[in-house]
Amino acid sequence: MELVMVLKKWIVPTAIIVIAMLSGCASLTSQEENDPLEYINRGIYNFNEKADKYVLEPAAQGYQFITPAIVDQGITNFFSNLDDIVVFTNVVLQLKFNQALSDGGRVVVNTTLGLLGFVDMATDMGMSKHNEDFGQTLGAYGVGTGPYVVLPLLGSSTLRDAAGIYADMSVDPVQRLHNPDVMWTTIALKGVDTRADLISIKKIADMASLDAYEFRRSAYFQRREYLIFDGNPPMDDESILDE
Repeated sequence: MELVMVLKKWIVPTAIIVIAMLSGCASLTSQEENDPLEYINRGIYNFNEKADKYVLEPAAQGYQFITPAIVDQGITNFFSNLDDIVVFTNVVLQLKFNQALSDGGRVVVNTTLGLLGFVDMATDMGMSKHNEDFGQTLGAYGVGTGPYVVLPLLGSSTLRDAAGIYADMSVDPVQRLHNPDVMWTTIALKGVDTRADLISIKKIADMASLDAYEFRRSAYFQRREYLIFDGNPPMDDESILDE
């Protein structure tokens, strides 16, 4: 446990410094060129695709088949409510205090009136769902993406966003469960529920391009830019992705 605390104390700050240095070096490259690890990334991508085809997708289809729609939606809402805690933390770090009131309100309302989040009462009350993470927080403060990376099972990311995933784990309620069996069971349920929600979307994405790897990479960069700029990315050729 002490080793874990030491790692949490030093790895994230060190990673942020490395990201800033690499991002500065990549300031003149385009998002397509910012993939120096493409050979390795494609290998991990192919592994992820096989794992999805033979394990994740069948598990998601089985889950979707045996789970009533109302229960499936309730589980999705439950994990979305837990995610709002991470969202709220990053909104505060980005100094978006008006949004923080809404996101914090979502957690309070859905945890209480929404029965621990299984019912999304907050959206009907005008508190919309947002997507914020530590990778976006770093981007909001000018830290560039660094090189594109594909993470085992998790998929598309960048050096900056990979460090952000680790940082978000420190405030994710699921990751803070003391019982390892409960924690990993909950993580597995979240993964299967998320994959089940993406079954139709993935099929469309797979048919959208001759090179699915390039399609996923381009879509990832575009989506991250959209999120970092809160839906209003710059229209000129310069963007935070090229920093």
